[in-house]
Amino acid sequence: MSDQIKFIVDNLNKEPFRKNYNLITFDSLEPMQLLQVLSDVLAEIDPKQVVDIREEMPEQTAKRMLSLLGILKYKPPGNATDMSNFRQGLVIGSKPVIYPVLHWLLQRTNELKKRAYLARFLIKLEVPSEFLQDETVADTNKQYEDLMEAFKTLHKECEQLKTSGFSTAEIRRDISAMEEEKDQLIKRVERLKKRVETVQNHQRMLKIARQLRVEKEREEFLAQQKQEQKNQLFHAVQRLQRIQNQLKSMRHAAADAKPESLMKRLEEEIKFNSYMVTEKFPKELENKKKELHFLQKVVSEPAMGHSDLLELESKINEINTQISQLIEKKMMRNEPIEGKLSLYRQQASIISRKKEAKAEELQEAKEKLANLEREVSAKTNQTREFDGTEVLKGDERTEELLKQRHENIQHQLQAIEEKKGISGYSYTQEELERVSALKSEVDEVKGRTLDDMSEMVKKLNSLVSEKKSALAPVIKELRQLRQKCQELTQECDEKKSQYDSCAAGLESNRSKLEQEVRGLREECLQDESRYHYTNCMIKNLEVQLCRATDEMKAYVSSDQQEKRKAIREQYTKNIAEQENLGKKLREKQKAVRESHGPNMKQVKMWRDFEQLMECKKQCFLKQQSQTSIGQVIQEGGEDRLIL
Repeated sequence: MSDQIKFIVDNLNKEPFRKNYNLITFDSLEPMQLLQVLSDVLAEIDPKQVVDIREEMPEQTAKRMLSLLGILKYKPPGNATDMSNFRQGLVIGSKPVIYPVLHWLLQRTNELKKRAYLARFLIKLEVPSEFLQDETVADTNKQYEDLMEAFKTLHKECEQLKTSGFSTAEIRRDISAMEEEKDQLIKRVERLKKRVETVQNHQRMLKIARQLRVEKEREEFLAQQKQEQKNQLFHAVQRLQRIQNQLKSMRHAAADAKPESLMKRLEEEIKFNSYMVTEKFPKELENKKKELHFLQKVVSEPAMGHSDLLELESKINEINTQISQLIEKKMMRNEPIEGKLSLYRQQASIISRKKEAKAEELQEAKEKLANLEREVSAKTNQTREFDGTEVLKGDERTEELLKQRHENIQHQLQAIEEKKGISGYSYTQEELERVSALKSEVDEVKGRTLDDMSEMVKKLNSLVSEKKSALAPVIKELRQLRQKCQELTQECDEKKSQYDSCAAGLESNRSKLEQEVRGLREECLQDESRYHYTNCMIKNLEVQLCRATDEMKAYVSSDQQEKRKAIREQYTKNIAEQENLGKKLREKQKAVRESHGPNMKQVKMWRDFEQLMECKKQCFLKQQSQTSIGQVIQEGGEDRLIL
């Protein structure tokens, strides 16, 4: 508690409060003074809370402070019973209630200022549904909601501009640099105009230059349109080839397939598609809707601070502990029926997860197959463009079958040669034929090598020239695009500088408007307090005037009974009574003064007599307790002691 009070006192002594407290003076504040301090802190957060609580009813003060604390999301510690105690403590100015509130407010003043500012525009006024039946009320409510959404958008843009890193000095430097560039460009244009005016037929030349610029723009537009048409033609050719490949594959599949296999495959596809439509896609759609609803809810809520995040984390931890406790209770019960049901549920969830996983794998496999088919069709087209031949598929290749047949024939031939006693004859014959064939082929290859090389060189040269001719318009277009890119970059820089200058102007206007609004609000509050003070003075004067009128009527009345009720008569009577009383007291004072000397002398004599009697008493007591020391003689009404 001492650290809390020290923190509060330190912050109250700083700007803008400047209370000049210490720990002792702050702790000795009266409840009314403590409530005034809390009201001043709330007024710093929300200027509408500037109120002198001496002029306000306690219930109104408590209601005002509770409503603002609710807007600022202050949560008192404890449950509902503690909440009622909190309200009561706030009404009476209890220190255990006020100190935590002040500590919480002074810890996050800037954040709460922003929250209070946003609350003035974002707390929606609830209009009853029966009032919304009126078209005027409904339209006004709709405009109100639209303005609220517009305020949200503008506030977000303003915050983004504040955090974007643009400083006022940099913006001013940019503005001054742009103004200098503008002046230079204006001077340059003026010089060019003067130079052009001296040339003969400058108007005609300007007209021709304008027509040239228009024709260049038209040429660029036509080139762009031509490129778009080329792209469309290329896409159309690719689509035609893809459709032809699909048609060919479908014909081939239909030629080799059986009705049973087709029906089975169609049934599998129907089952898969029905599962995707009835189970998988609705679940994914529902999850996306929930996620979208959650994101919209997060966006609609105001910005959360560090304290709000800590509070949410604490709630999450509490809920997790509650869930773990419920699970432990459920496990402690150990009901057999529930255990079987949970087992079945677990198996069903496992099966559903496996089903979803397999469906996703099947979907990925289909997508992969489609991609591979597209790649195969692309490679086939490339092969057809290069050598003009078709690539055979796997089922069209019979080389392996021929090899197997050849091996079988060779085995039969070897068996026949062994029976005849000439084994190896066919192998030797084949080797001789193969060597002679290789020799002839080598001779032919040697003769064709030079021709092939020359033809290859010609083909390469022609291919290079074709590629160059094909790339020439592309290079030309690339140059134009580069030039256009430079122009667009320059235009983008200009627009950006315009945007920066506009944003700087808007920021300065916004700050001026905020200052004006703040000054007008302060004037409004001062006028309002002056109005209430004047109204109270008028009421007091009216009461005094009414009393004076009644007094005048009673004073001039002919009725003696009514006249006696007049304040003047009552005051006159009281004055007379007081004068009589004063006269009596003065007479009494005079008598006391006159009898003061004799009375004091008599008092002294009585004191001496009292001392004498006390002495006699002491002597008598000593005489009774001790032997006689002297003799007491009584003569003439006096007692004398003779030793």
